[in-house]
Amino acid sequence: MTALVSAVLLLTLLLTAFGSGSIQLASGPIASDILAGGRPEPQVVASADSLGLQLPVAQSAVTAIGYHRAGGSALSLDPIGHQGNAGLLSRLWQRVAGPRAGRLVWYQLSGSRGPGTSAVDIGAAPGTDVYAPVDGTVVGISDYVISNRVQGARIDIRPQSAPSVVVSLIHLRPDPSLTVGSAVAASRSKIGVVLELSKVESQALARYTQDAGNNVSLEVRPASTLSLR
Repeated sequence: MTALVSAVLLLTLLLTAFGSGSIQLASGPIASDILAGGRPEPQVVASADSLGLQLPVAQSAVTAIGYHRAGGSALSLDPIGHQGNAGLLSRLWQRVAGPRAGRLVWYQLSGSRGPGTSAVDIGAAPGTDVYAPVDGTVVGISDYVISNRVQGARIDIRPQSAPSVVVSLIHLRPDPSLTVGSAVAASRSKIGVVLELSKVESQALARYTQDAGNNVSLEVRPASTLSLR
């Protein structure tokens, strides 16, 4: 009995000392007050095998980062950082025994396709500038359709370091200067801006933000499975 009481007291002390909150990239003003623009500092947010995906928006503009399952042949991504909505014991173990990978906190999103990590949503306010997540070449700019209506575009980039895959970005309006064949540099080449899509598509990320959960979403697929144009 004494041992049980001691264990409860120890758990309470640890939770009090370390807290249960998550570290957020964005601080201060809520997303709707953040001005669009500004390049992100180079920072890998996820990886697919040896390919690192850089944060596509400025760190100060990020409202939350979430992972979910993508359809088709999308590859599983390895999140960088720690899961902010993990179970109690997992969070406690991460804080006590596990080193944190930078300041990134990510969330497992639920939805019709179930849990998974083959797509990463980077939350940011509509109008926020989006930059290339990899060095490479634009190999496709196509309409992104929701409920039979065009809502921005899907931009496909073939990474210079991994030409066997293609990185796709959706939920954005492409930059007018961007064309198929354009060479882009990670964290330096602007490729578009985040769109307001919360009125036409449910945004699961909204559960973890102070706004409607708008975001730019990234996926990685084998190049042979995409129709590039």
